Amino acid sequence: MEFAELIKTATVESVLLSGAGLPPVRGTLCITSHHLLLSSRPGGDGAPGTVELWLLIRNVDAVEKRVQNLGWYQPPRTNSSQRDTRFGFSRPLDSANLPGSARLRANPRGSPLTQQKRELQLLPLGHARGPRGRACRPAPRASLPCASAPTRGAADPSPASPRLAGSSGTITLRCKDLKVLQLEIPGMEECLNVASSIEALSSVDSVMMMYPFFYRPQDLRLEAGWHLFPLEQYYQQIATQTSQWRLSGVNRDFAACPTYPPAVIVPAAVDDEALRKAARFRQGGRFPVLSYYHQKNGTVMLRSSQPLTGPNRKRCREDELLLGTVLDEGERGFIIDTRSAQAAKQARMTGGGTEPKSSYPRWKRLHRPLERGRPLQESFIKLVDACNDTSLTMDRWLSRLESCRWLSHVKAALSTACLAAQCLDREEACVLVHGAEGTDTTLLVTALAQLILDPGCRTLAGFQGLLEREWIEQAGHPFHLRCARSAYSHARLKQEAPLFLLFLDCVWQLGRQFPFSLEFGERLLLTLFDNAYASSYGTFLGNNEKERCLCKVKESTHSLWAWLNQPEEKRKYLNPLYSRNALVIWPSVEPQSIQLWQGLFFRWIRSSKYLDEAWAEIQRLVENDDTSVEESAGNRRSQSLSDTAAQTENER
Repeated sequence: MEFAELIKTATVESVLLSGAGLPPVRGTLCITSHHLLLSSRPGGDGAPGTVELWLLIRNVDAVEKRVQNLGWYQPPRTNSSQRDTRFGFSRPLDSANLPGSARLRANPRGSPLTQQKRELQLLPLGHARGPRGRACRPAPRASLPCASAPTRGAADPSPASPRLAGSSGTITLRCKDLKVLQLEIPGMEECLNVASSIEALSSVDSVMMMYPFFYRPQDLRLEAGWHLFPLEQYYQQIATQTSQWRLSGVNRDFAACPTYPPAVIVPAAVDDEALRKAARFRQGGRFPVLSYYHQKNGTVMLRSSQPLTGPNRKRCREDELLLGTVLDEGERGFIIDTRSAQAAKQARMTGGGTEPKSSYPRWKRLHRPLERGRPLQESFIKLVDACNDTSLTMDRWLSRLESCRWLSHVKAALSTACLAAQCLDREEACVLVHGAEGTDTTLLVTALAQLILDPGCRTLAGFQGLLEREWIEQAGHPFHLRCARSAYSHARLKQEAPLFLLFLDCVWQLGRQFPFSLEFGERLLLTLFDNAYASSYGTFLGNNEKERCLCKVKESTHSLWAWLNQPEEKRKYLNPLYSRNALVIWPSVEPQSIQLWQGLFFRWIRSSKYLDEAWAEIQRLVENDDTSVEESAGNRRSQSLSDTAAQTENER
């Protein structure tokens, strides 16, 4: 596939850009293979224009278009079903399933054209209608996916492409980072072509066609950042404390489990053959592996998927052996199932299930249901919709905030993570966490529990390592599926779910309740949210390590960590109030303690100028204080050396 085939119009003049909190800007709109650019017109002195918009097209979640001011538009007489030759099959020409078609709204006021406009039907891609209803020729496709491709723009109409008198179109871009932009484009044909191009380019689903494979910044090496947090390094930290665990290469060819990495940490007493048999007993092959070693008392947290006991209550001796060797003589463990007891029972009827007490006598099962999939995605959509509605009264706002149940999901996630942390730290018991597949709510609990327990995970580097272990490389969260759509998409929900966003929200709650204990601030969390849904870097590409290996992500794209850890960038994400806290941080999960993350959900609605200025001032004061302390310490050392030298001279 060539990107040029998807770009109907590459440049359009005199486009008006507007958005919440942004002054309207008029300039030239350019569509490239991966970006939408708008350059403002140069001044009268011939100065070059300023780029006002540089939007990654992958960030576009929904495209809404409206054509206005149709002075003389004759509706085409078409059949309700036409052949879409671009896709090679027949289907109804409907704006919901045909990129580039337009939903033309009727004039609400009475006029001679009202009935005519109400009867307007959808146009095929790249076509317009002349004053007598004759179809004009479609605009030629751009030969190159760049802004320099010649097109018939709004400022230079040609006889072969007649313009509707006074027509214009408005395109609303709803982005995955929750930003909303509007483009007012002169000319209906240009409007439809631009909308069609953006829809087609934003729908490219091939991982290797995405922007990270084309992004080449000059100040970063391609291999930098990919090997900062190897599992071997994490294992060595555990090996210095105990010899009961080993690093296994049982999955080196991804045969045992396609969503696990090549190396995993498992009990030393269990051989690889037993691991392979245990993998066949767990959904997706996700057998229990070590997630976290609690150095305070030697307890461990494991994660896996559900056992495939089924309606006949099948058993697996190797799986029972694996979990049995985790516990010492007389010890007990807890299995935290992130499904309800009813959901787990229903799963057994379809081949899944839970660990029966008779086969795992020293493990006690606790059900803590956490939503995933469609209910969580719908909650996210409802919350964003409520936040964007600025006309709500107080009562109506509180009602909609409660009905979306997003804060309830945050509370449930933090409560379950606290339960896991309490089992490890206070009960001194080992924990196994799993749901159904073990790639969503399981990771939410294990990652949050480590943040609560381990001060090392609360540093900037430690948090990046935690994300690699519990979300990206080691645990295999399917980012490509879960983050395919955000809150604005009109597409039918498939496997989208904002689990990673829910995790970031919970981390923000921890940072708000313990403002001195996290080395990083809100800006890092916002950056991670943005890059999980649309990024110039390859860190969040794919669904698991096997897919990233097949696509050669580490060899062909840059790592987000390499960019974040540059000295000039790293400083932006640090918390100026940070002071290392070696204690466990137990968050309050009372309803009064859980707050809406305004920095994310109101980011493009309400200006954060004064808050940003306040944090900048705090940063300046802290840095000045550190400089003063260093200078004072240096002066004391100099004075001490001078006094010593003077005393020595006097003795002589």
